Amino acid sequence: MKVELSEQADDQVGKIDTWWRANRPAAPELFADELEAALTALDDTPTLGTRYEAGVEGIRRVLLPRTHYHLYFLKEPDRLYVVAVWSAFRGRGPRL
Repeated sequence: MKVELSEQADDQVGKIDTWWRANRPAAPELFADELEAALTALDDTPTLGTRYEAGVEGIRRVLLPRTHYHLYFLKEPDRLYVVAVWSAFRGRGPRL
């Protein structure tokens, strides 16, 4: 199944990746590698993750376990649409 990032999620990925590379010199590629692996896994298995109750029907999320970011996504008939990438440490979810 095709996986697409919303404009918001794409912006978040860019900011997170820039920050990660600047502040995690021991593993500058970790976020990018983990994101790529998660997107590939979602492409292969669109039912991954857990339901996320956010007032938007059908939102699911999957955790990037080493970087502690969640991918929030919707399963649509012809694609998986990532709507946000958000730190699990923020204490609240993103606005969806």
